[in-house]
Amino acid sequence: MAQIVIQTESRKPGGKNVNRRLRYAGRIPAVLYGQGTEPLPLTVDPEVVKEILYSDSGRNTIFAVSVDGGSQTNAMVKDYQLDPVRGNLIHADFLQIAMDKALELTVPVEIIGESEGVKLGGLMDIVTREIEIECLPGDIPESIKVDITGLKINDNIRVKSLPTDPKVKILTDPDVVIVTIVPPLKEEVAVEAPVETAEPEVIKKGKTAEEGEEEGEKGEKGKAAKPETK
Repeated sequence: MAQIVIQTESRKPGGKNVNRRLRYAGRIPAVLYGQGTEPLPLTVDPEVVKEILYSDSGRNTIFAVSVDGGSQTNAMVKDYQLDPVRGNLIHADFLQIAMDKALELTVPVEIIGESEGVKLGGLMDIVTREIEIECLPGDIPESIKVDITGLKINDNIRVKSLPTDPKVKILTDPDVVIVTIVPPLKEEVAVEAPVETAEPEVIKKGKTAEEGEEEGEKGEKGKAAKPETK
């Protein structure tokens, strides 16, 4: 793959109005930083920088910077700034690099494979998404691949379990968890309490049998108390 070359133009530092006119003309301000050299103000096409930022290697992409059509120097994106409202790229900083000097940088974690635990209903939890490494510019990996095929429920992979590459030194703490398989969430079934129903009230109609017997006895006694009249 051919190396990307960014054509830039030198500029004189200016205020907000100068930068606004620059962006209106389809360019953005940029600065090239280098070891032992003064920062160099530049202008650059923002679309070229966006292509780099959105590529597979992102900010870790190595490209060549040519100033005013002159000689080329290797560089990486050091930083960039977006418009807080529109989200447009409005500024970029480049860092000049030497291909024979190691760099410290972060690379993303890439999960590959399908976990046995996930097949059984477990959930994959990615705890760490970036790893800090040190290596030469030409050995920068696009990502650190983490194979989860053998993971069962409650298993995890830590940094110290990653495959080693003699060209890449991992700086992240070895005990940091990268990914874990957690048990499936249990659905709580709400049990409705039984509704207590009041017993129907019996409406009393007439007199009860006992009341009837008592009144009957009283009636018989009353009749016996009266003398017969002839």
